[in-house]
Amino acid sequence: MHAPSSKNAIMLASRVDLLSQILAMVSLHGEIVFTVELSQPWALRFHPGAAYFFIVLEGSLTVVNDKGHALQVATGDLIMLPRGLGHGLSDGECATEADLAALMAAQVTAEKLNVSHGGGGQQTKLIAGAFRFESASVPWLVSALPSVIHIPKASGETAGWAEGLGYFMMKEAQEVYPGASIMISRLIDVLVISILRSWVRIERGGNVGWLGALGDARISRSLKAIHDEPYRRWTVLDLARVAGLSRSGFAARFTALVKEAPLSYHSRWRLTLALGLMRQPDAKVGSVARQVGYDSEAAFSRAFKAQFGFAPMNAKSTTLQDR
Repeated sequence: MHAPSSKNAIMLASRVDLLSQILAMVSLHGEIVFTVELSQPWALRFHPGAAYFFIVLEGSLTVVNDKGHALQVATGDLIMLPRGLGHGLSDGECATEADLAALMAAQVTAEKLNVSHGGGGQQTKLIAGAFRFESASVPWLVSALPSVIHIPKASGETAGWAEGLGYFMMKEAQEVYPGASIMISRLIDVLVISILRSWVRIERGGNVGWLGALGDARISRSLKAIHDEPYRRWTVLDLARVAGLSRSGFAARFTALVKEAPLSYHSRWRLTLALGLMRQPDAKVGSVARQVGYDSEAAFSRAFKAQFGFAPMNAKSTTLQDR
């Protein structure tokens, strides 16, 4: 392999967008892809744990999130449950829920990646997948997502790719070609990123946290500035100038979209990068503190511990799940 020229590297770097930068910090681990055949009356319960996506091939369903709010879903729609908080799926009428985990344990095999359930009435067919966000260093990225993301077919955002990706994943899962496991995981990556991009476009900067802010031209410029120069001593006025807004107008707009004040976001992102640096084999607290822009090791250590719950020197051996 040839090393890229500096010119090519600059060109590639200039094409890195904010969503790619942020999602690069969050690893996805695909667990399983399977089909679901349901017939009225039916209802399923998803216990907290893995995240899921569903491509509705036929029929309709109702999703009830962890707070009890119901969402109607139609043929061709795509649903993602990114936070793994526990949900109910049903035909909209049946109240007796079957445990999905128990159905999968009883029915899913290496040769038959399918779950069937219901009373024999009108059918609903899905392609489903389970995955996890491995986001120990950046749990705030995932926690900022809603419990349910809905991409309606009527929005035009799926444009045929959802079913295509779903069928491709099922083909890989069922025929078990060499490399099938990593292929399925990568396809899940593509599907999840496509869902997030589509959702941002549908919401158009609505109540979608840091993702929604990417759809706002002015605020996304300030976010890009933070990500391009994360160790710079940014002020609210500096970022307001980048956005082309007044200081107060920028601060209000940024906070409304990102759900966090500009300098708080900058500090959180800077410490997130510092965590990655501290997990390098030869990392030293003092040198990382200086690299990320802290005047003293003590100030850095206090901010780091406040953010992650453990001291920088323990970063190599501690994860957020240990807390």
